[in-house]
Amino acid sequence: MNKAKREAIFARLQEAIPEPTTELLYDTPFQLLIAVILSAQATDVSVNKGTRTLFLAAPDAAAMAKLGIEGVSRHIRHIGLFNSKAKNVVATCEILLRDYGGEVPRDRKALEALPGVGRKTANVVLNTAFGEPTLAVDTHIFRLANRIPLAKGKTVRAVEDGLMKHIPKAYLKDAHHLLILHGRYVCTARKPRCGACVLFDLCEFKGRFAAAEEGGEAP
Repeated sequence: MNKAKREAIFARLQEAIPEPTTELLYDTPFQLLIAVILSAQATDVSVNKGTRTLFLAAPDAAAMAKLGIEGVSRHIRHIGLFNSKAKNVVATCEILLRDYGGEVPRDRKALEALPGVGRKTANVVLNTAFGEPTLAVDTHIFRLANRIPLAKGKTVRAVEDGLMKHIPKAYLKDAHHLLILHGRYVCTARKPRCGACVLFDLCEFKGRFAAAEEGGEAP
């Protein structure tokens, strides 16, 4: 795939999704960090169900640390691995209070040192809370990168590096959410809605014609 085609792909995605953003509910960088920690192996819907009440009870690091592991757990029991996530959340709050005055650091190394935070979570926070041109490769982005293909890779890091290299600079800030939303609602894993896809004529996915016919939607 050449540079001109990638440029056209992101131009169309930007037009189709003019205000791309996360579907996690949050009001502050701290709340976003906690929501992303909870979202590991969980849906945004399930996380939002828990954070609606959790953030009312504990809107900042001090309040959440005071809530404690059991207090946090009461709000997120429906989320997978809730006990270990509650421990990570409380431990993260304690570190934020001790080292950063309760604020979320705008630094990858500092973020990745927090319990329950890896490169993916750090990238989400840096991009969504602080507007940094980072890209967190989740299952949707990994699929799109290899299917369209924007940047083929066998590992998450290989895909991330490939996308960061090939995505036009003008779209780097929004690329994370553009790709996630397109993957979540159009370029789905099992039954991609190729017939309704704005990228149909630009995409190089060999199964797009069959998928379009199966979906009954004209490209």
